[in-house]
Amino acid sequence: MSEELIVRHCSPTLAGIKTGSLFRCPCESHEQLREDIRRLNRRLAGKGICFLALKVEDGAALIYVYRPAKLQADFADALAGDLLDMHGYAGHKPAQCVARLARRLHESRDFPHEIGLFLGYPPEDVEGFICKGPQCCKCTGCWKVYGDEEKAKCLFERYGKCTRVYLRALSGGKTLEKLTVRS
Repeated sequence: MSEELIVRHCSPTLAGIKTGSLFRCPCESHEQLREDIRRLNRRLAGKGICFLALKVEDGAALIYVYRPAKLQADFADALAGDLLDMHGYAGHKPAQCVARLARRLHESRDFPHEIGLFLGYPPEDVEGFICKGPQCCKCTGCWKVYGDEEKAKCLFERYGKCTRVYLRALSGGKTLEKLTVRS
């Protein structure tokens, strides 16, 4: 798993301005994937970052990069808690919820839409997508927006700028450790 791929998809999470990020990467060897994830977790755990393969199939892995402390804070939101309860996430502890999310990804052909809560999306937008579907949103960027459109647009721009800055820094020789903000 290349550092460029991680930075391209996870810069806002590495910067500490987003709870989590999700991306697919090629996976020819399960053992190599496990070793890559172990290595990345050793390198960045002290910065409050966790890497996890949520699902591996068809030569690709779905990688979740997140900040457990930020996830716990996000789950303290009342609407987020209600949405988690509605989808069978008991206790709202990050590790247990992430394990449940991985099981849901394996159990169903459909993508579990509550995954937005794990990525730091506003709970009202996650609820809007689940209840109203994709056609009724106010705007689309990193996610579909049903709530505060202006706030979401500002976040979309912030995330995009962060990614551009991080990609330049990586190409200039900065390491993942240097790019990752301690939480």
